[in-house]
Amino acid sequence: MRFFITSLIFLAVALGYGQSFTAKVIDAKTEKPIPYATIQYAENSGVITNEEGLFSFSVDANTQTLDSLYVSSMGYERKGYVFEQVAQDSILVMYPKAIALNGVYLFDKELEVDEIVQNMVDRLPQNTNRAPVKQRYFLRQSVFGRVQKLDMGFEKSSIEELDKELIDSIAGAIPKYSSHYTETLGDFYQTKNANKVNILKAAELYDKKNIGSFEDLGKRMETMFKQNVKPDSYLKIKSGLFSQKIQVDSILSDIEVEEAQAVEKELQRDSISGLVDSQKFIFDELLQEVFYEEDSKLNVVSKRRKYDFKLAGYADIEDEGVYVIDFEPKRSAAFKGRIFINITDFGVMRIDFENLKNLKNFRLLGIFYRETLYKGSMHFTKLSNGKYDLKFADFNFGRWFRFDRPLDVIEKNKHVKGRRKQNELRLNIDFRMTNTNKWELVIFDSELIDQNQFDAVEEDTTKKSTYMAQYNPEFWQGYNIMEPNQAIREFTVSEEESK
Repeated sequence: MRFFITSLIFLAVALGYGQSFTAKVIDAKTEKPIPYATIQYAENSGVITNEEGLFSFSVDANTQTLDSLYVSSMGYERKGYVFEQVAQDSILVMYPKAIALNGVYLFDKELEVDEIVQNMVDRLPQNTNRAPVKQRYFLRQSVFGRVQKLDMGFEKSSIEELDKELIDSIAGAIPKYSSHYTETLGDFYQTKNANKVNILKAAELYDKKNIGSFEDLGKRMETMFKQNVKPDSYLKIKSGLFSQKIQVDSILSDIEVEEAQAVEKELQRDSISGLVDSQKFIFDELLQEVFYEEDSKLNVVSKRRKYDFKLAGYADIEDEGVYVIDFEPKRSAAFKGRIFINITDFGVMRIDFENLKNLKNFRLLGIFYRETLYKGSMHFTKLSNGKYDLKFADFNFGRWFRFDRPLDVIEKNKHVKGRRKQNELRLNIDFRMTNTNKWELVIFDSELIDQNQFDAVEEDTTKKSTYMAQYNPEFWQGYNIMEPNQAIREFTVSEEESK
């Protein structure tokens, strides 16, 4: 008994002064990590494991923790761990729970799967939260680029400096592989018609060398044109059937340069506005992709007649019984996935999806564009008003682009008779690349507010994103975030390259 009391006192003291917990959740049978499992440690507080099953969180004297830490995930038995069991880098084991197809829940009337889906659609207006809300969030954006091919196809140049060696150096300056990570913790305020963001902390990981190479390249090209193109000339850019005139004297005039420098200084003076605006832009993108929104690429609601639905069974999410419904295309639809619908009110608590074919295929005069990847998961939770709102989202959006066209840059002079051509650079470019965007959004806490509270919020314009040449785990010490994956933990730029 004395040991038990001593342990409780120790735990209370530890939690009172603040403590961090880090662990990994795995499947008991396969020992594989369980991604996006829910970790609840307080009445209205919790985190979600990352794609590698890792999580971390911190508590302080103001945190009213539960008696245990509870781990839950679809298809697994919910399990509780006392906080003393969750030491640093613990392994938490979960046991699979079979989805029973019959006899689990009793109904006044057994519904067909199409009736369940129709009820879900009919009740979307009353189940979807549109009231003003404040949400503490963590958002991670990962951007990956890969240049598959870059052939500048140098043919000729009458400008000595713009020779094949320079064109090859341009191709060499473009990185074949690139990655850019942004992590942001903040408060998101949303009403039906507007939103605001207050950023608490943000970090960016990328290689400055890549950006520096483009800036240096631009300065070199500008210098060469100034030295070789007459002020009363213009450039005519031709690419296949398209061409465009660029007045050199207006581009290179001292007035334009001074104005550009003034604008650049103004942007530097208010650099945080870019961070705030970019966060709001990302939220706009993410929220319009929620499955019930009109413009969402995931058209399982708006085009549901193009899908086959099948009742796979029943399960529990947050102690609520849910229908487990699989969907797949039967006509020209693009997605397959699984929806978890609350048995009581037909609210959607989770939806997983992935595309089976390209969403867009565009080809015109040597320009190719494809949307090749769109997959992810959305989790929803009930707010205090009984409405559902987003609590977690994982979106992966991949694109492929190709530019295969000739390119001529011709200098012409207004005062030269005849063809007026002074200089010419001719290329035949074949450029191909892939780009993947991954967004991971965790809502830690949702609080309903009124319009006056929303109106009183002033967006903070003093915070900046902290640049990192390598991931620093101490940066987020004391904050609740989604654990970084291995790629982020191992991201590093050499000291020489980061300068």
